[in-house]
This record gives sequence, structure tokens and C-alpha cells, in this order.
Amino acid sequence: MSPDTLPPDLAPLLADDDADVLARLHARLADAAGQQDLLDVAYRTVDSPVGPLLLAATDRGLVRVAFAREGHEHVLEELSGRISPRLLEAPARLDAAARELDEYFEHRRRSFDLPLDLRLASGYRREVLEQLRHVAYGTTTSYAGLAAATRSPRAVRAVGTACATNPLPLVVPCHRVVKSDGSLGNYGGGVEAKRVLLALEAA
Repeated sequence: MSPDTLPPDLAPLLADDDADVLARLHARLADAAGQQDLLDVAYRTVDSPVGPLLLAATDRGLVRVAFAREGHEHVLEELSGRISPRLLEAPARLDAAARELDEYFEHRRRSFDLPLDLRLASGYRREVLEQLRHVAYGTTTSYAGLAAATRSPRAVRAVGTACATNPLPLVVPCHRVVKSDGSLGNYGGGVEAKRVLLALEAA
């Protein structure tokens, strides 16, 4: 953020070189963008037992949850290209999502009540995500078992791909899908993160 990008009445405040001033300016910018309908994607990061998580939401609902290993900057660029370049860090817009994730990690929440925007998944992948939402807390299913619940019961590989590209991990619980032999299989947040989440839910 620089004086050139700020309204004239706010630019002089940067002379103070004060982090609190910058934070307040950013909050005012986010609020103004929202009030003028100029903000299409709001985002923030939160800490968690599986590392920093990027949360992003549109006016329809939570649209993206990303692990650090996915590269948060890369994910933001993807959101800018696929949804809208009118994207801004606006933490308050994601307070509910952050709160529900905190409750989940603290064993106080077993399901999420957030509105979701599933526009980043389509076709069969979208169908798999819808089925994933029915896999209960503390339980697991296999890729084959999940496929059996869809209109293409033999599409086990496609189910694996849908899980691997799930834009809303944790909230849409692809970590509850394991291999038929009981081994964990892959996970967007890494196998160790998957193990942590399953252990958390088993506790």
C-alpha cells in the first residue's frame, strides 16, 4: 500500500510509519470496498494444528480453504483469475469461518454451518463433494465406497481426483476418505495433516 493508492485524505497518515495506522487504513479500505460492492473475494489466514490456512469467501459463501503447502499466493492468483481480481484481505468477512474452524480443532464442533460457494468444482467433482459432506465426523469411507454413492460407482480414480482438487478441505471432509486397505492415501495438506485430522476426530 502506498500514498498513490490511497484517497488523498488518508495518504498523509502513512508518514507516521505506524503499523497500527496501516492496519486501520486497510480495514477502512476493506469496509469501503464492501459497502460500494467492489469486493468479490475476501480472504484471511488463520493458524491451525495443521499449519496456516488461507480462507476465502464470496458473497455466496466460503469458496476456498488452502494449506500452506499449496502456496497461498498461488491460490490467491488462481482465485483472481477464476473468480474475480476484486480480491482483498478482509478478515472480518471470514470471522464465522475462522470461529467454526477454531471450534472444530478444539473438539467443540463436529460439522460446519457455513454457506459454501462450490463454483470451483463442477460436473462429477461437484457431485463427489456433495457426497463428502455426508461422511460423518469420526468416521471414514473408502474411495470405492464414496464412488458407490455417486451416479458413477466405478469411477474410483475420478473420486480420488475430486478429493485431491477439493477447494474446501476440512469443511468438505476429504480427509475422511482412505484407501480400501485402510492406508491413508494422499491428501492436499499432506499425509501428516490427514493423520492429525483423523486422530483429532477419533479422540
